[in-house]
Amino acid sequence: MHFKLLIAFVEDSLSDKVMTAAREAGATGATVINNARGEGLELNKTFFGLSLETQRDVLLFLVEEHLSRKILEQINEIGEFESSPGSGIAIQIDVEDAVGVTHQIEKLTDMVEDEL
Repeated sequence: MHFKLLIAFVEDSLSDKVMTAAREAGATGATVINNARGEGLELNKTFFGLSLETQRDVLLFLVEEHLSRKILEQINEIGEFESSPGSGIAIQIDVEDAVGVTHQIEKLTDMVEDEL
């Protein structure tokens, strides 16, 4: 079984919604890293050295490759990434190998067979 790593940089107010949508699309779980910060094309505004930007969360999903595009599209839709600059991004990376996921492979095998 082959996996993809989906990494989503999401406004913290949308993290729970994105997690729910990803699960509905086939993700079996995620790791959340809170209070991330980033910069885009435009410099962020500050007030006496304090950033005025919203907090971001980084969501990491290890998903089966046949489900990855569907999950990525759900993350994009719920995260509203295309609505305006700075609203978030999501990427996918090939995973060469993974351990600690054998308990999920049976469930994923059934899920992927249903999708195909």
